[in-house]
Amino acid sequence: MTLEHKLTAAIRDIQDFPKKGIVFKDITPIMMDPELSKAVVDHLYMLYKGADLDAVAGIESRGFLFGYPLAMRLGIPFVLIRKKGKLPHEVISVDCDLEYGSATIEMHIDALSEGQKVLIHDDLLATGGSAYGAGMLIEKAGAKVAGFNFLVALEFLNGSDKLKKYSNNITNLVTY
Repeated sequence: MTLEHKLTAAIRDIQDFPKKGIVFKDITPIMMDPELSKAVVDHLYMLYKGADLDAVAGIESRGFLFGYPLAMRLGIPFVLIRKKGKLPHEVISVDCDLEYGSATIEMHIDALSEGQKVLIHDDLLATGGSAYGAGMLIEKAGAKVAGFNFLVALEFLNGSDKLKKYSNNITNLVTY
């Protein structure tokens, strides 16, 4: 069985969450399976071990789950992108439109240097608002978006179209 099939079997649908009419893709069963979690990190490492990356940025909070282990395996820094008010040091911020509204996201001002190449990772690509905002932050810091990676993509929402402003290198492990 392929990794994609194992992930598809593990991800559960939660009806009407976080609001009526939404089918939420719950990745928490992956966390309950250490072998599957390890297989995800191993797969991501194989995808990016030869890439010319300087950092991995994870989007709060599920983007931290596999983004941080990937950065560790690659031997490069991990950058946290969080909602406003969650980071303790001086930050840069951007406003972005999300699936269910809008938000301000932030990153430490000293997290990246001019010209660094950054992979943005999150658990799910829906409309692309969070990832697009992360791209804005990366560029605001003077770094470059090297690509995007998601565990799950909801292709019917066309979120990848928005992200192509930053990079055509958009990958995911499971597509719905």
